[in-house]
Amino acid sequence: MFKKYQELRLKHPFLKIIGNKYFLILFLFILWMLFLDNYSYMEHRFLNKEIDELEAQEKFFKSEIKSDSIKIKMLQNPDMIEKYAREKYFMKKDEEDIYIIEFEDAMHKEESKLPL
Repeated sequence: MFKKYQELRLKHPFLKIIGNKYFLILFLFILWMLFLDNYSYMEHRFLNKEIDELEAQEKFFKSEIKSDSIKIKMLQNPDMIEKYAREKYFMKKDEEDIYIIEFEDAMHKEESKLPL
């Protein structure tokens, strides 16, 4: 058995490197660190993607907070409260008729604003 291995090593020089105990230890260490360890490369990639998603959500919610705070400041004025109630909740004064016209494009744009 040992003789056959020696013959193979002479025919194929790369087997000399692969058969080296230091190479095998290094290979197993790299394999362990890339795939099997709790702090593996694959785990880091997954966590980095999750961090990127959370940062994108943070930016979205900060922009929403900013726009909502602007709306709150605007609603301090009674005239703006009336305008907002008429536009958003379709409220009306007595003896008034309201006609609601919705476009398909506007509905699709509102749906695309929502985060997934």
